[in-house]
Amino acid sequence: MLGEPRDGRIVVVGASLAGLRAAETLRAEGFTGSLTLIGEETHPPYDRPPLSKQVLLGKVPADRTGLPQRRRLDADWKLGVRAGGLDPVGKRVLLDDGADVPFDRLLIATGTRARPWPHPDEAAMDGVFTLRTSGDAAALAARLAAGPRRVLVVGAGFTGSEIASACRERGLDVTVAERGPAPLVGALGGTLGELAAKLQRAHGVDLRCGVTVTALEGDGRLTGAQFSDGTRIDADIAVIALGAVRNTEWLAESGLAAGPRGVTCDAGCRAFDMYGIVTDDIFAAGDVARFPHPLFEYQLLSLEHWGNAVAQAEVAAHNMISTGPRRRPHLTVPAFWSSQFGLNIKSVGVPTFSDQVVIAQGSLKDARLVAVYGYRGRVTAAVSVNQARSLEYYRHLIETAAPFPPAPGAADQRESPVPVPSDVPDPKLLSHGPTVALTGHLPDRRLTVVQPAR
Repeated sequence: MLGEPRDGRIVVVGASLAGLRAAETLRAEGFTGSLTLIGEETHPPYDRPPLSKQVLLGKVPADRTGLPQRRRLDADWKLGVRAGGLDPVGKRVLLDDGADVPFDRLLIATGTRARPWPHPDEAAMDGVFTLRTSGDAAALAARLAAGPRRVLVVGAGFTGSEIASACRERGLDVTVAERGPAPLVGALGGTLGELAAKLQRAHGVDLRCGVTVTALEGDGRLTGAQFSDGTRIDADIAVIALGAVRNTEWLAESGLAAGPRGVTCDAGCRAFDMYGIVTDDIFAAGDVARFPHPLFEYQLLSLEHWGNAVAQAEVAAHNMISTGPRRRPHLTVPAFWSSQFGLNIKSVGVPTFSDQVVIAQGSLKDARLVAVYGYRGRVTAAVSVNQARSLEYYRHLIETAAPFPPAPGAADQRESPVPVPSDVPDPKLLSHGPTVALTGHLPDRRLTVVQPAR
């Protein structure tokens, strides 16, 4: 289209799902300039959801999870090299190998990495794993196939629970340590957390909630672990599943609004600088992006969802080669899924953005249900357990800010029409301090300074 920036140099940092889909969208929408993708891993982009499921079960080799390319990219791939810095004035990405890559427009899609065990000596022991990359999954799957005596999973979020499920499906003894009151409680709240706890125990998991692992034991090789309640277990494998860390350290000196919660951007995926001014040539997408969503009171969301990575990357790519009113907002309703202990769990909306929950269909007793979440009297999320066919109906309720609790909208009877507290982290509370501070009082002295990460 006349006047649209369809040529020049575009660099994508992050050869991941988001990076690949953005590159494909750029070419599909007519970008004819040079396109460079930079990735820390040596592999082409691959699919991560199978790593904690089919790969750990030995059903799919880790090196067979590559993402298909939907079109010819005609791109320069720089794999196996990290981006170490960004010069936004000179418009260069600085690589760890000393080279730099110039750009006219940049997409940041560096995603996340597994949060490591906090004690490096213990983390380095043979038998201690994290699970984020295909290499992690291949190594862990090989050790599980060797038949360890007991596996310890530290953390009962979705990844930790899926790992525990795979272990039990392999017939392995597994202990799960969760500092919260139940598995999945941080993502789905107390009602479904109780259901998850019952199911894990029914499947033979030694589930220990309300405790932390205080030490991993061993002399170069893991032999066991100590817990905060004074107990200990023997274990020869420990999988650390304590969540993710966003890959933003390389942007520390860039002047962008980037920190532990991600790269802050507007609804059009344009990154903010540290003053809160939107840039016009630097974009962010995927797990590393932090963006406002009008359905959730414009709170900044950071989502580690497959679907969000695809949708946001496509919006970012479109906006990188569009101007003015032709740019689009990223308004996709978040969605994710998980398979564990024979359950198919799917979600739409943001369950943590809630103060109440009601079982709108099915029952907890049958482990077949739809839980609907509300916040300040409107529907904000729905989670199905072995009943995904109803989710589209609830997606519409979320998109239209329908009243909560919802009116009966499906054939199944609800277990109880009475909403209960959702017991998720209070969305009004901040969980970390500011990353910038103001200096000076005169207009020409009033600046922001970056605070070290805490």
